[in-house]
Amino acid sequence: DAASAKLAVEVYGQIIETVVPVSSTRAAETVKLLENSFRAVNIALVNEMAQVCHRLGLDVWEVIGAAATKPFGFMAFYPGPGIGGHCIPKDPQLLSWKMKTLNFVPRFIELSTNINQAMPDYVVSRIADVLNEGKKALHGSRILVLGVAYKPGISDYRESPSLDVMDLLLKRKAAVSYHDPFVPRVSVGGRSMASVPLSDRALRSADCVAVLTAHKEIDYGRVVRLAQAVFDARNATRSVGSDRKVHRL
Repeated sequence: DAASAKLAVEVYGQIIETVVPVSSTRAAETVKLLENSFRAVNIALVNEMAQVCHRLGLDVWEVIGAAATKPFGFMAFYPGPGIGGHCIPKDPQLLSWKMKTLNFVPRFIELSTNINQAMPDYVVSRIADVLNEGKKALHGSRILVLGVAYKPGISDYRESPSLDVMDLLLKRKAAVSYHDPFVPRVSVGGRSMASVPLSDRALRSADCVAVLTAHKEIDYGRVVRLAQAVFDARNATRSVGSDRKVHRL
């Protein structure tokens, strides 16, 4: 009611510069669902554009960067191996489920969910292509994954697409290890795995290094210099410039 809304504004106003009250708790929750669905849909669009650009022989990061110079009407989103965290993977699906109970199918939201959920499979296929160029099969190849947190600089790996990629690689009989300066141990497909040191030996011995989370604490110049091949799903190696051993999403 109005009294509760006033109290809520006063509480949040202690720590938030601008509080925006709405008419009801239902409206407030829908604001949250819209914001996360907006991001999910736009992430799905750039994930699809990454695949379009790959087929056209273009660099999707260059295309997005140039489009972002437009002073109005464009908001830059960036592709990756999927979506993670505790909001974007579930909120659009929650909204979709609710609307289906009201006999309405939110097609944009459902399509974006399908595209984003398919990205780990696409990443694995691209890693397999990288290995194939070196006349190696995915089966038995050593894949070193860099980053399992769902975004840089944190230890949270809830719903991280890195875990899905690792699980798919293991199912295809690759020898998978990972390094993450923030996540010491994870469980993938029921298997407990510990982060390995990012030693020269680890980088040199991997058939492919897959950058799935772009932690700033990692020296990507060193990674490119020592690795046999790199698949970069986050454009973390952009400062290295062009290198034949680097394959970007």
